[in-house]
Amino acid sequence: MDIQTLFGLEGKVALVTGGATGIGRMAAEALMRAGATVLIASRKGEACEAVATELNALGASGRVIGFAGDVGTPEGVDALVGAVQAHTDRLDILMNNAGITWGAPLGDFPFKAWEKVMNVNVAGLFDLTQKLLPMLRAGGTVDDPARVVNVGSVMGEREMGDGAYSYSASKAAVIHLSKILAKELAGDAITVNALAPGPFVSRMTAFATHDEEMRVKVGGDVPLKRVGRDEDIGGCMLFLCGRGGAYVTGAVIPVSGGINVMSGPNIFEQALH
Repeated sequence: MDIQTLFGLEGKVALVTGGATGIGRMAAEALMRAGATVLIASRKGEACEAVATELNALGASGRVIGFAGDVGTPEGVDALVGAVQAHTDRLDILMNNAGITWGAPLGDFPFKAWEKVMNVNVAGLFDLTQKLLPMLRAGGTVDDPARVVNVGSVMGEREMGDGAYSYSASKAAVIHLSKILAKELAGDAITVNALAPGPFVSRMTAFATHDEEMRVKVGGDVPLKRVGRDEDIGGCMLFLCGRGGAYVTGAVIPVSGGINVMSGPNIFEQALH
């Protein structure tokens, strides 16, 4: 039960969608440092190639390969599957991280904000996963299953709209879908788990995390008093994807600094003081 056995990923092959920025990049670096070959894909292929070059320059035992991939359409999913097959005949780890959001106040939230967000965050995630199942089955065994990690959100767990109604609903769907797939794929030696992150520095949250002053303000509203860090995502991925997570499926890990257990005030607070 040494550390390398529990968390090492030498020889593993992973795909991280949306891997050029934010949580996807955090995960890609952690998987690479643990020894995996990590394929990263997003709509901006040049950005993925540039990130791959940067991460490979770190001198870790794994490596990163970047290319374009879009899960927002059936054609995009098919093209992404073909690109993955061009690099490997099996897949040990799939991280469904690609996602988009849309913000508008209640009363002005447009109908079109639903189709686009749900297509990427839910339909694309599901279609990519099912089309990669043969490669995941080829990578999994009873003792060392293939791993699927879906990125939900604390907004999919708690009653928070914050003007991102379709995003919140899509992430609730991701969490529920992860549990369904965990049940259905356990017999195929594939685990399916989800992350439910709170605020992290990313392109999606740049409006609120673009500088240190803003990050301190956002962190002040988190029970643990900070925004998420790279190692928070990296540690979760190494647990779920390494030997230590081989017996875990259907879990939702709340990487949210305690937002997942926030509730209203103590109803007797005023009476007791």
